[in-house]
Amino acid sequence: MFARALALLVLLALVVALAAQPSGSSGPEQVYVVKPYDTLWSIAVSHYAGDPREGVWKIRDRNALRDALIRPGQRLVLPP
Repeated sequence: MFARALALLVLLALVVALAAQPSGSSGPEQVYVVKPYDTLWSIAVSHYAGDPREGVWKIRDRNALRDALIRPGQRLVLPP
């Protein structure tokens, strides 16, 4: 009896593991078009919760920016 219950439990765990899908909870990346007077800081404040410095670092890294200089009309990818 115990062996059957254990086998059923292992089979159930295997089925659940195979059927599991990533949730994608972070969402897709967004493209942001820089407006006049925007800064990386202001973009980070409006799109990321918490410390804006982390948002600035994410934006700089994802867009391979060497510094914080951005221009109106520039397209930035905002990572999740």
